[in-house]
Amino acid sequence: MSLLSVLILAIVQGMAELLPVSSSAHVVVAEKLLGLDPSSPPLTLLLVMLHTGTMVAVISYFWPQWRAAYLESAGALRNAALQIVIATACTAVIALGVAKLIEKTVLGGVPHAEIEDLFSHLEFMAPALAAGGVLILIAGLAGNRRSATAKEAGDVTAGRAAIIGAVQGLCLPFRGFSRSGATISTGMLLGVAKPRAEAFSFALAVVLTPPVIAREILRLVRAAHAGGATDLGNVALLSLFGAVVAFVAGLLALRWLSRWLETGRWYLFGIYCLIAAAAVTLLHHAGY
Repeated sequence: MSLLSVLILAIVQGMAELLPVSSSAHVVVAEKLLGLDPSSPPLTLLLVMLHTGTMVAVISYFWPQWRAAYLESAGALRNAALQIVIATACTAVIALGVAKLIEKTVLGGVPHAEIEDLFSHLEFMAPALAAGGVLILIAGLAGNRRSATAKEAGDVTAGRAAIIGAVQGLCLPFRGFSRSGATISTGMLLGVAKPRAEAFSFALAVVLTPPVIAREILRLVRAAHAGGATDLGNVALLSLFGAVVAFVAGLLALRWLSRWLETGRWYLFGIYCLIAAAAVTLLHHAGY
């Protein structure tokens, strides 16, 4: 990997991971355009570091809000923990169920097939981007109408947390279906205030990110045991540089997301996803 490739992937990951536009779709497309192998150990190490950088950005950005909303009292902390546990449990059940269903149907005839085998297929990514875009568009326009009528929005409840977690579970097996876009939009459609939906969505992300990083590290270890990680020492410094870039890009992305969410421009992310879906479709037909 060149320094330029690392810089591009770090910016793409840092921005798209936290904006509601699907980081996985953008990273996969960037890898294809740069001619990189996403299964190679060096790129696996880089992606682990980029995920770490964006997770630190999320914690740094939302910590004041989480402290005020979730840590003001023992009762608030207990309620927040319960909502996060409920949402995460629903995510796990739905995500694992959908993944197993796809593996048994779409990949039923492929030996040792896993859901990850489909992650780089642009023909599946485009409809996922479009579905996420439609959801964001609907939620954004509905949220603007609610603001216009001065209808008061509420907080996250256990029932709303379960629904948000279930929708998050639908996002995980599909590259292109933005996790943050879907969870924030679902919260808005359920009547949750925009800042609360945003803070809860990224609290769930912090819970989910360590298992994702652990899984990537496991892939890296397996590659090392198979003899494919001999050059990892040469990319360690580049990966650290990428993590720093992803952290800075993530902070900028979060400020952008919050500003558009608060000023009624959330629906514009949906329009972007629809345009991105069309672009991914064209890339697929072009042979990528």
